[in-house]
Amino acid sequence: MTPNYESWSKDELIARLRELEAKKHPKSTHSPTSKKPFHFSSHPKRKIAIKFCYSGWEYNGLAYQNGPTPLPTVEDVLFKAFVKARLVDETGGLDGCGWEKCGRTDRGVSAAGQVVSLWVRSALPTETSSKLRYVSILNRLLPPTIRVLAWSSISPDFSARFNCKHRHYKYFFTSHGLDVSLMQSAANHLVGEHDFRNMCKLDPGKQITNFHRCVMRAQINPLSPESDGDNRVYVFDLVGSAFLYHQVRHIMAVLFLVGTGVEQPSIIPALMNVFNAESDSSTKSPLPLVDRKPEYQMADALPLMLWDCAYADSDVTWQTDGDGTESGTGSELYHQLHSIHQRSLIHTVLDDHFLTAATQYHSPPPQYFPFSQTGLTPHTLPHSMSGREPVLGVPLGAGTYKRSARYIPLLERKRLDHVDVANERWRIGRGSKYSKQKIPNDGTE
Repeated sequence: MTPNYESWSKDELIARLRELEAKKHPKSTHSPTSKKPFHFSSHPKRKIAIKFCYSGWEYNGLAYQNGPTPLPTVEDVLFKAFVKARLVDETGGLDGCGWEKCGRTDRGVSAAGQVVSLWVRSALPTETSSKLRYVSILNRLLPPTIRVLAWSSISPDFSARFNCKHRHYKYFFTSHGLDVSLMQSAANHLVGEHDFRNMCKLDPGKQITNFHRCVMRAQINPLSPESDGDNRVYVFDLVGSAFLYHQVRHIMAVLFLVGTGVEQPSIIPALMNVFNAESDSSTKSPLPLVDRKPEYQMADALPLMLWDCAYADSDVTWQTDGDGTESGTGSELYHQLHSIHQRSLIHTVLDDHFLTAATQYHSPPPQYFPFSQTGLTPHTLPHSMSGREPVLGVPLGAGTYKRSARYIPLLERKRLDHVDVANERWRIGRGSKYSKQKIPNDGTE
């Protein structure tokens, strides 16, 4: 018999609807979305190293940060991918899996061959494959701005940081307003072991007292044809055993000063002369003692890339996942990166046409640099028709400039406090509460 719903109250109707819904969708004791608990202790572990690349402009640097950051960090995104793939136990954090990175890169700096070593879950003996496909597993979970390129099985005592033989950085720039031959003359002074305290960022919190680093190669090479004129693209290859905080960007800033002509190549050995009055090996003239860093702005981060972290062949054997048919590996990985490259080439052509369109109505400003080609000096710069002093734009890389009407030579600028003074001030101030805590010294860019 059908109930007479017209005589029912509102509450009775609602109760009836709930009763019918319950009959239509009976409660199940087994939820279809319930997952079987995953126990890491039931799985074997192995130590591996992964080699990966990332677009630095998308991230707030490589290193994981405890507090909030304007952009995500590379390590945070990468670690979460390991967790989601159940390759590491999230509860232990980075320390729990023995996470070690080769070289720290700061916000805006990219890498093509960064390396991290850690302990991960391995395949069970009963599984069909004795090896997990780490490259494809991680790339399926990572954004396209981070790509795992290869992995290697390593010994339990391997360290991505301390087993590294050398680190290779690349800095890309154009020859606009620069004498590249002068820059190379200055770069030649970098090779060997030197004190680079005047070509790095001094951070008293790190309490660094040894600023000696060994540079194995400092070479500038063209990447585009000579027909590109003053827009020819070059790369500065810098290879060394280890690097100080922002060392590469400080070196590049000084090379830009030399390339424009406002500084001579001898400024490099002068900045490295921090203890004794030595002589310039090329001119035999005495060098000034520079035991405190002059104030100057370091080069832009965008063109800088950690190209490679080198290890002994006995330490690592890089491998991929095999046939290259899986998404995110092999041909698919190449296709992804190739597509990004093709799109960037189109952006370059578009920007070039924007500039061409602008030149129809706007003349380029007068070119003062490089002095070696224009024949000018800081004292012979022409004034405008209104009598105003010209504004000099010293390049800082990636189309950025330090603009000023008057250039002050590096050795005449205000100096920072001596390293010993800055370190001591930090120890008795902010550092006093951390006196029992070991302060890490990454010594990297």
